[in-house]
Amino acid sequence: MKHKFSPGDHVEWIDDAMKGKVVAVKNTTIEVETTDGFLMKVEAKQLIKIPKEKIKINYSDLQAQLASDLRKEEKKRSKKRPKDKLPPPMEVDLHIEKLTDHWQNMSNFEMLNLQLDTAKHKIEFAFKRRIKRVVLIHGVGEGVLKNEIDTLLRRFEHLDFYEADFYEYGKGATEVYFFEH
Repeated sequence: MKHKFSPGDHVEWIDDAMKGKVVAVKNTTIEVETTDGFLMKVEAKQLIKIPKEKIKINYSDLQAQLASDLRKEEKKRSKKRPKDKLPPPMEVDLHIEKLTDHWQNMSNFEMLNLQLDTAKHKIEFAFKRRIKRVVLIHGVGEGVLKNEIDTLLRRFEHLDFYEADFYEYGKGATEVYFFEH
């Protein structure tokens, strides 16, 4: 069974779990950009077309579109009822170079303890001052500080925590919300 391929067609390999999009067609050689972004030249007999109704949506594209739609919706809502807006959160940057000028002389253990002590102090401060929201900016890295912050926050009552707004802070921040007390 022969398939005619055209640039823009979505294809998958018959004997492999790879997928991609046709970039060029030359006789029986098809140039395909894989979903990983690699260009490969393949014989047409190794590929099959993916029907348009079976093409899966790229998750990151979908997430970006949903976020864009949410931002538009939030703008509409905020124009209607500005008094319902939450006050801006208290931001705490836990990057070590923001906490001390002498971080080059510190061990990883000392740096982590300084960051956690700062986070704990700021959370206690916000609770006492009745500040509703705190954003702890910890960065991405290997996730050690984020995991330790999660462990620290689980010890507190009267609060909830979750990833902060991706579009404002990226993946490197945790937002803390205090319940009424």
